[in-house]
Amino acid sequence: MSVRARPVFCGLDAAMEVISGKWKVLILWALRHQSHRFGALKRLVPGVSEKVLIQQLRELEADGIVLRTMHDDTRLRVVYSLTPSGEELFEALEPLGAWGREHLPRREELPAEAAAGA
Repeated sequence: MSVRARPVFCGLDAAMEVISGKWKVLILWALRHQSHRFGALKRLVPGVSEKVLIQQLRELEADGIVLRTMHDDTRLRVVYSLTPSGEELFEALEPLGAWGREHLPRREELPAEAAAGA
């Protein structure tokens, strides 16, 4: 469960606490099918700074969602993957993603001023 100190109100609140943050869902998406090294994750989540990516990965690791594995003695090769709980969480998010794809207005459907800023 989340390492944050705030008490949770319900199960949905607990889940939202774990995935809160701008980048966590995108990190889960990037790790959904395979493990990745840090550099690959940074490329798969464009726009995230190195500092924030490290912070978000640490929080996900502390929550038991992401596994950080060092593969050699020099600690130069670190790989991130989803834990079984992380895989379950991603599966739970898939219907939300389907809803978003279905209800997201297409760029051509947006008013001209909104499309220009999107």
